[in-house]
Amino acid sequence: MSMNVVLIEDEKLVSDDLADILQSIDSSITISKTISSVKEALDYLKDNTSTQLIFSDIQLGDGYSFEIFHALNTTTPVIYCTAYDQHALEAFDNNGIAYILKPYTRKTIKQAWDKYKMLQQTFSHPVSYNDLIATLTGNLQKPPTLLVNCKNKIIPVKVTDIAFFLVEYKATSLVTFNNQKFSISHTLDELEEMCGQSFFRANRQYLVNRESVKEVIHYGHRKLFVKLTASTTEEIIINKVKSTGFLNWLKG
Repeated sequence: MSMNVVLIEDEKLVSDDLADILQSIDSSITISKTISSVKEALDYLKDNTSTQLIFSDIQLGDGYSFEIFHALNTTTPVIYCTAYDQHALEAFDNNGIAYILKPYTRKTIKQAWDKYKMLQQTFSHPVSYNDLIATLTGNLQKPPTLLVNCKNKIIPVKVTDIAFFLVEYKATSLVTFNNQKFSISHTLDELEEMCGQSFFRANRQYLVNRESVKEVIHYGHRKLFVKLTASTTEEIIINKVKSTGFLNWLKG
């Protein structure tokens, strides 16, 4: 069965390479259209309902591809391929199911394609972004409580009561809004997955709750200094690469 895929990419060499990779991965893929601008995408997608998946760059010659999905009432899922990592949060607000950084490889494209195919198998009808999100949120339900050890006790701590997680001397701890501190066995990478969009990975040391952010101060060249309502042992600095993503996340 043919799979209709649209490519949105303004560099022909890149779009040609992507098309070749996709068709080498799965012979059922049909590149039904290659689009090079926001305007062209709006004109094509507004009347085309057969597209099942879109691979899209973010920064095009006449604007950002997010404008396409703001303007159109489409539920077609999108795999974003871009050279910039600061747009990840916005991508997932605009039909995104995967985010691939350039220069991509056959492996990273295949991983994204396999993710789409895995999700698609859940449905007996053409899959939409809304279906995928419903499935993802159902399958990846975040635990409301973490269990921590304190001496000979096991204490349940609600995720909503946690101001931040931190790593000190290779050990992970959590700090609650009332400044209670507990050791925890999970890594920050694991906690980032478990706790969802309410938490932001500020740097290698801190994972912070949106509700704990008291104020943000410009610090040096495009860096941000974040003050929390709970006490921290060190300053929390957001580097310039993450600063835009952090501010977008902070807006909720």
